[in-house]
Amino acid sequence: MESVDVGSALDSLLAIAVVAALAPLLLGLVPRLRIPQVVLLLAGGIVIGPQVLGLATPQSVEALADLGLGFVFLLAGYEIDQRLYREDTGRRAVVAWFVALALALGVTGILAATGYVHAFVAVALALTTTALGTLVPILRENGMLRGRLGGHLLATGAMGELLPILAIAVFLGITSRFVALLSLAAVLVLAVLLSLAARTMRPGGRMAGVLRDHQHETSQITLRLTVLLLVLLLAVTERFHLDAVLGAFVAGMVLRRWAGASAPALEEKLDVAGHGFLIPIFFVYSGMRIDLHAIASAPLRLLVFFGLMLVVRGAPALLIYLGVLSARERVQTMLVSATALPLVVALTEIGLRNGTMLPENAAALVGAGVLTVLVFPTLAVVLNRPAKTDATAPEGAPPRHPAT
Repeated sequence: MESVDVGSALDSLLAIAVVAALAPLLLGLVPRLRIPQVVLLLAGGIVIGPQVLGLATPQSVEALADLGLGFVFLLAGYEIDQRLYREDTGRRAVVAWFVALALALGVTGILAATGYVHAFVAVALALTTTALGTLVPILRENGMLRGRLGGHLLATGAMGELLPILAIAVFLGITSRFVALLSLAAVLVLAVLLSLAARTMRPGGRMAGVLRDHQHETSQITLRLTVLLLVLLLAVTERFHLDAVLGAFVAGMVLRRWAGASAPALEEKLDVAGHGFLIPIFFVYSGMRIDLHAIASAPLRLLVFFGLMLVVRGAPALLIYLGVLSARERVQTMLVSATALPLVVALTEIGLRNGTMLPENAAALVGAGVLTVLVFPTLAVVLNRPAKTDATAPEGAPPRHPAT
């Protein structure tokens, strides 16, 4: 087994910690710098990585980055509100995503036939994601989460996170599609069993009392059980060659069922552990792995993917929401839907690790995702003119993603 240089790992972790600390500090000191933290984390990873300053190596922090990737999908699973599927906003969002998927498969199929991409499914899925966690603070600050438009924006963003994750688990985790479906079924069964186990605990019983009394002390029992659940599902999926992404996602769904009355406290703890430590490590690590030479040698590839994200993911909104939203609101929905970065980073990392994505395509997709975050939300806000009837409407209940 290959040994890890402890000194190198600590040096890399120190450099990453500097980037992770400076990103929110810079945003706080320069409020006009309206750039999501994830962009700064990726940029910082590029700067400290082997291609620029060489202060850190991605291999030395890969284990922590894996946990950060797990937390990305755990939090995504935790945020899923199943009631969304029973509403018209949710149903339209599902239809819009599947139309985008069909377009993505068709376009990338043509690109694959011409040799532009290999294993085109990974690229196709990257074109169908939406960066809801990045968008929510921007939309809320500009009053775009109120009324009719806000409900549709939240729904399309939620589907742009959930459905790509499920597709990644089925189509990218394992070579055999049959085994992948068995993986999906097995992990879901495990989730049901864990959820049922939580119900057997009496509200006034000794175990419930221990969890309630010790969740805020130095033992931090709820957070430790959360980490245990995540690592357990990741270990089980790895041991039996199931899908680790799905395991982390299901862990988040199970946590929502487990939380009960302690949900607010658990949410705060997940934010601290995830966004305070592990998730920034993953994004800085991903920045270190971006192939700058590939982007510089073929800049047109980045612009092609940038345009495809708008056409493939955003354009279906112009038809799906016809008669429901105004023309201006449909354009806003198109721009918001096509904003994609965190899941693109995670997906390209998975594609690189399992060999289903070319390095130059991974780099171009991440670069295109950065452009969507910088351009599309700004255009959507410029178009925002809240109607008087919507101004007093109650704001939707957006997920609690920080401005990543």
